Amino acid sequence: MTRALFIVDVQNDFTEHGALGVVGGDAVARRISTFLAAHRGEYTLVAASRDWHDAEGDNGGHFAAEPDFVDTWPPHCVAGTPGADYDDGFDPTGVDVHLKKGQGKPAYSLFEGVADDGRTATDLLTERGTLDIDIVGIATDYCVRASALDALAAGRRVRVFTDLIAGVHADSSAAALAEIGHAGGEITTSDAATGGRP
Repeated sequence: MTRALFIVDVQNDFTEHGALGVVGGDAVARRISTFLAAHRGEYTLVAASRDWHDAEGDNGGHFAAEPDFVDTWPPHCVAGTPGADYDDGFDPTGVDVHLKKGQGKPAYSLFEGVADDGRTATDLLTERGTLDIDIVGIATDYCVRASALDALAAGRRVRVFTDLIAGVHADSSAAALAEIGHAGGEITTSDAATGGRP
């Protein structure tokens, strides 16, 4: 059996001091690094996504001067800026493929990302015959949610590790996890999923 690990948007602009900082983001970045170092050998594919928005324009209505923080946002994760970089606590050494999403239009799901060679997450999964995906990252109630639901809609088996995610709001994060569970995803912890192996 092959299994993928999808790491969603562990970027400076989504952790504590960024443009759209999420409380607990830095700690999640460090915990993901620790988990990846310990369990890299259990995954045939590790992919990490980043928002990668254009500096010019509103990115298809994604950026707004007066954002509603639901569908429109202040500028964040602009391509080539420190805000778009991975959080300092996240070590990307074990990542096989880096996917950039946005690039002139709104994007939430890792499945909307594209590697530098043009491949998508779907391409990568198909190449390896991978049906099982573990999902971690930021933010629970937005991009983690969208990535998990897209994976489930594509017929994949999904686990979301609650100790390796961070959300914007407690209520919407809980609702997102409930939605993922209702759609067939497994909501668990990394320790439970790996049998507590370090």
